[in-house]
Amino acid sequence: MKAEQLIVNIGTLMTPKDLGKLVRGKAMQNVLTMHNAYIAIREGRIIEIGEGEGKNYQSSDTKIIDAGGKLVTPGFIDSHTHVVHGGSREHEFDLKLKGVPYLDILKQGGGIHSTVKATKQASVDALYKQAFKSLNRMLAFGVTTIEGKSGYGLERDTEIKQLNVQKMLDRDHPIDIVSTFLGAHALPKDYESNREGFIQKMIDILPEVKQKGLAEYVDIFCEDGAFTRGESLTMLTAAKKLGFKLKIHADEVVPLGGVRMAAKLGAASADHLMAIDEDGLDALASYDTVATVLPSTSFNLRSDFAPVRTMIERNLAVAVSTDYNPGSAPSENFLFVLNLAALYLRMTPEEILTAATINPAYAIGRADTIGSLEVGKHADFVVFDAENFPYVLYHYGINHVQAVYKNGVCVMRNTHEEDAV
Repeated sequence: MKAEQLIVNIGTLMTPKDLGKLVRGKAMQNVLTMHNAYIAIREGRIIEIGEGEGKNYQSSDTKIIDAGGKLVTPGFIDSHTHVVHGGSREHEFDLKLKGVPYLDILKQGGGIHSTVKATKQASVDALYKQAFKSLNRMLAFGVTTIEGKSGYGLERDTEIKQLNVQKMLDRDHPIDIVSTFLGAHALPKDYESNREGFIQKMIDILPEVKQKGLAEYVDIFCEDGAFTRGESLTMLTAAKKLGFKLKIHADEVVPLGGVRMAAKLGAASADHLMAIDEDGLDALASYDTVATVLPSTSFNLRSDFAPVRTMIERNLAVAVSTDYNPGSAPSENFLFVLNLAALYLRMTPEEILTAATINPAYAIGRADTIGSLEVGKHADFVVFDAENFPYVLYHYGINHVQAVYKNGVCVMRNTHEEDAV
């Protein structure tokens, strides 16, 4: 089979290997590295990768693209974001720097309540434009697929509005968006004496979300000050009965047993995990649930980082994500997250690449089509202005991405300083 496009002169091609299951523990080190490599593409999918010039895949009609001896990896997958939201929270920044506790900021009407108010007030057009800008930034840092959550409405109309905006963005933007319903993100003040009623209110929205195809996953924030393990079980069980796949925010501050509960239900991922305990570690080692860690959140909150070295030693499948949101992680910079993974999570380059590609692909149910550079998968890849992946992690704070390809099409090209001379 001849290629429609042939990417040649790839100095170093690095890709994890799709094992047909989560890549766990020491296996996260097993990354395929090729030099002087090529990628042969037809109809947006990879038909071969290899070393050399790929002449067997060339014809007179083949478009030859020279990678200039640069590094190429799969497109990054950001499997935990809150990309659609109204407003921002820089007005709280000084309070945080002064050490005012988040709960005190919340009592003053700040925190998530501030974003809920802004999102409710924002028009569909305003939310679309703000999120489109964020997606452009994500794309510029090499992200080709994301998961996006609702959760800034806490009532039907705004939750549905967020999900509808994500559906529009998935249609219009090069980045693919997998949507998650997170109606139980926080407890509204007027439900403090009727927690059961709020959970039921969120459950009542699910049939409409399912019917309209607005989300594949349902998530809940199982945490001290948010929702209990029992409330989370009620929500996720109801979602599973309706055919939704599951996720959970858990063990960010206090381990409440939500990780094991969600893993037993078959959750695709458990996210945050800075305070994960032995029971949570055992559960993630026993079930097919990805441990999604969010180092940018720890960095911004100046809190503990998830114990990733322990996770890997315990044979967990780890993914890294931005947690992009206007409060605890207001940055779309995926490369910075990878820098943090190296410096503070003490992950190796190979582990980081696995955690940024194939494992998050499993966390969003897309590993059959993305997450690695292999025959049959979408030709989603990144060309870096660098010769190797360790350099990208070492030279922090810099955007090393030169070009991003989605389904074999160049959808973004960065101009670097030397290009502008």
